[in-house]
Amino acid sequence: MSAFDPGPGDEANIDREIRIERMKRELEELSGGSMVTGSFEEVSPELEEIFLERACEFERAPWGTNFDRLVRYGIELIPPAELDDPALRVKLYEVVRGLATIRCFLHDTDHLSDRELYTWLWSNALREETPDLSQLGGAWHTSPIGSCNDEDTGIFLKYYASEKERRRWHKEFPNDLLPPHCALPYDRDRSLPRAE
Repeated sequence: MSAFDPGPGDEANIDREIRIERMKRELEELSGGSMVTGSFEEVSPELEEIFLERACEFERAPWGTNFDRLVRYGIELIPPAELDDPALRVKLYEVVRGLATIRCFLHDTDHLSDRELYTWLWSNALREETPDLSQLGGAWHTSPIGSCNDEDTGIFLKYYASEKERRRWHKEFPNDLLPPHCALPYDRDRSLPRAE
């Protein structure tokens, strides 16, 4: 054996590099050529391989709506206008438990009444196309203030932001109006299912 022959550990590293490059090419194809890569610091090839495996699984996952997934699980989704308040509350919690079953978890909902939350789920959140993470071991988190538009940012600052977050935001955006902090009108989030 010469000094230029690869050792047993070198062959494993070469195989890993080949797998990494294949996954990068696959991700490039899956993204239609629009994949952006980068990192904050150097990572080990082992960690990069694990990350790329998960990214490929995510990109290969079938897409659909949580509305359709819940219906397949046997949950009847009724338009909000057809439910009185007690029936809507029961339906809301059936939907929330169903979402947890398919690995979708809600947060930042305490500023909404049950009717407002169910209406947002019915008309927006359940209609969004997402990958099916139920088979991947991952979780999807969704929030009625998750779009980060001006209205959602205002709701976050008004109800959810800590004093430190509010001060930082005001420092970064001194010309924008900082809404007064208000207590949350409902207390639901702490009892919502959470990803384990």
